[in-house]
Amino acid sequence: MTTYDESKISEERKRQNSLAFSLFALFLSCAFLLAVPVALKITDGGDMFWQNLLYIFTGPSKLVTDYFDLGCLASTLFNAGICGLACNLLMLLTRAKANSTTFAGYLLVIAHCFYGLNFVNMWPTFAGVVIYCLIKRQRIGDNLHTAMFATALAPFISDLMFYYPIGAKWEIGGSGIRIVGLVLAVIFGFVAGFLVPALIARSTPFHRGHNMYKAGLALGLLGVFVYNFLYPTFGITPADPVIHNNPHYHPNGNTYLLFLDLFFTAIFTVAILLGFFLNGRSFRNYKKLLSCSGYGLDFAEKFGMPLCFINFGIYGFCILAYLNIIFWLPALFPFLPQGAGFTGPAVGIVFAALTFSADGQHPRNVAPVVLGYVALFVTVCAVCLASGFDVPWTLSTQTYINSIAFATGLCPIAGRYGFKYGLLAGVVSAIICSSTASMHGGFVLYNGGFNAGLAAMLMIMMLDFYKVKPKNEGDDDEIVFVEKKKKRST
Repeated sequence: MTTYDESKISEERKRQNSLAFSLFALFLSCAFLLAVPVALKITDGGDMFWQNLLYIFTGPSKLVTDYFDLGCLASTLFNAGICGLACNLLMLLTRAKANSTTFAGYLLVIAHCFYGLNFVNMWPTFAGVVIYCLIKRQRIGDNLHTAMFATALAPFISDLMFYYPIGAKWEIGGSGIRIVGLVLAVIFGFVAGFLVPALIARSTPFHRGHNMYKAGLALGLLGVFVYNFLYPTFGITPADPVIHNNPHYHPNGNTYLLFLDLFFTAIFTVAILLGFFLNGRSFRNYKKLLSCSGYGLDFAEKFGMPLCFINFGIYGFCILAYLNIIFWLPALFPFLPQGAGFTGPAVGIVFAALTFSADGQHPRNVAPVVLGYVALFVTVCAVCLASGFDVPWTLSTQTYINSIAFATGLCPIAGRYGFKYGLLAGVVSAIICSSTASMHGGFVLYNGGFNAGLAAMLMIMMLDFYKVKPKNEGDDDEIVFVEKKKKRST
């Protein structure tokens, strides 16, 4: 039995992985921009495109601000495309190591471009991390992923620039940048640039790597402090999420369902085909990847990028299928409340759920966590119906759609401790997901990661106290165990 040793990974594979990550990220950015003309055609919104983009850039952006509603489908795709291209350019200029962590940061940037992050509010915290690198004499490229993660605080930037602390009601198209707001945003970005790297680096011991979205816990805790200092402490009321009532949006059934199903189908198909051909026209070793616990293992370094592309596509189709199923639940079961469809946040969570598809997540270790949400939902329905109460939420309620994307980061618990503990982790995450945003006022875009971090902390404390031993200590051990078991059975 061989032990996985990172030092033995060839430099050639690292170079190939870096190039593959960079090109695939560029492909995703361009896919958004190429979809803009189609989006304009189906919504007949060409005359309002730039105005809608201005609404996105200048509006309050705390959770959950639906950019499809505030702007329009085309302007939101354009926002994601230019933010993605900015990240692509920075990867090139800073000579960043385009590895699985950098790719995760990139995916989270474009994910939140659909509900809270835009080309205006992303820069102050980004610049703050760059200034931190210059002062600490660290390579910007080595910390580019941290700068991308720091954009989770972007709603604070929008509020500081356009609203805080004057207390005036924000109106569509009626806001402009104030000098005092710009100064506050710059100061906030500078301070965040020094706090975010420290918090991310020191948050892992709290859950010992069992929450893959570790930046969510760090930034969530920071957001709780900042929100309560800026608002409740001074008696200031933050701006509410803004709704534009886009005329092409609400009458569209499940909100651009066909267009977005086709868009994601194209992206996931390209990813699978790309991986298939680069992997010698085969799915060789993908079964081994699915046997991994996902705990502390970089798929790109162990298996190479072709299998990561295959995993990205197959896992992506699983997410897409889940969303389509839950969108139709209220129509199939009239006693359920009406949920959301393919809103901006729902589109964003598809990319958010894929964040670590090259770094530990795959359909097999994510499934127990997702089923934990389903189990809680079925339990709530059964109790409410038996008691004569209305069912308060459904799996397509926006909060639960967003939460489950980041709850997939609990997959190492399922991978290491087994199915039932992964299921329990999903239940714990689902129970607390509706309350965590109020702790930071909705100003941290990684609320789902914050929620998953709290769930992981609770789970690990309980597992440690009751001395529950992991079924799989290491991924290589697990693969060998699976292979031996097969040999015995044959």
